[in-house]
Amino acid sequence: MSEIEQLLRPELRGRTPYGAPQLDVDVRLNTNESSYPVPDAVVRAVSAELADELSGLNRYPDREFTALRTALADYLATQAGVSFDPEQLWAGNGSNEVLQHLVQAFGGPERTALGFTPAYSMHPIITETLGTRWVDGQRDAQTFDLTVESAVEQAGEVDPNLVFLCSPNNPTGSALPFEVIEAMLDAAPRALVVVDEAYAEFARPGTPTALSLLADHPRLVVTRTMSKAFTLAGGRLGYLAAAPGIIDALRLVRLPYHLSTPTQTVARIALEHADLLLETVEAIKAQRDRIVAELTALGLAPVPSDANFVLFGGLADAPATWQALLDDGVLVRDVGIAHHLRVTAGTPQETSRFLAAMSRLVPAHMMTKENP
Repeated sequence: MSEIEQLLRPELRGRTPYGAPQLDVDVRLNTNESSYPVPDAVVRAVSAELADELSGLNRYPDREFTALRTALADYLATQAGVSFDPEQLWAGNGSNEVLQHLVQAFGGPERTALGFTPAYSMHPIITETLGTRWVDGQRDAQTFDLTVESAVEQAGEVDPNLVFLCSPNNPTGSALPFEVIEAMLDAAPRALVVVDEAYAEFARPGTPTALSLLADHPRLVVTRTMSKAFTLAGGRLGYLAAAPGIIDALRLVRLPYHLSTPTQTVARIALEHADLLLETVEAIKAQRDRIVAELTALGLAPVPSDANFVLFGGLADAPATWQALLDDGVLVRDVGIAHHLRVTAGTPQETSRFLAAMSRLVPAHMMTKENP
């Protein structure tokens, strides 16, 4: 063990940092970014606003990001049909920072967080690196579903302080049965229940949002992001809705002036142009559904998705298929689930490249009796 490793906190020794490959390839479909650039009208509006603000960067930004929170409240009222006071909104540099704030405030030594695998890999990483015990709850091994009965039983065994639910779930893409959320609030009476809705804008029609439950459940938190549907992964803006008391608790752990003036401006102007930015959502959903249909026709096993990606199984050797796709100029994600890979829904041209590559690989890469 090196001298630095000896100085490192024991629970961090031997860990590897999070990181999806960032490779220069023709078709990059591995991190659920939007393949569509920010529209020129939004670029011009942001540039004009920033030009007026740059001379004022000698001053700290608005610590309470008041205008941004008001814009977020207006957006949720329009998009989700749920009204919030700006005091119920919080934001950070990506939803990961928002999740970090929650664990800092409500986790810690001798506290436990429960999540249901497979789900977003940053939930346990954030939890454990902040000194909170993580319990890896389980979904159905074949369908990846989480039933009310299973969720309630696992919560009863753990009695957690934090519960992470992901809907639509990453990496499986499926929305959570709505009953699970309400059942978890009852089954984990001392827990803050966090519903991660990063992909909510891509959900199929009729899929409810946990935002509608907030008025009746003060221990519920709903997190979202502008990285996906808003084509702003590089903008780094995540947010949450919760009871004002939870927002007050997050003020205790956030770093001073954690949202820069440019970040607040980019996000606020983007929200003013929400209709324009969200025009790509239906196009992305069409490619997602196309991927599901065509992979099914190839004999593979995609999971029906409510997100902007598709998890598909039926592969004999997922890492080998990942490499074969990369050799063909297509980068997808190996999420560590045996016989499965995940692909982001891109432009029609990118989808065609991916599907053409898969058609060349099938059936040699398929899981069969002869090729298990």
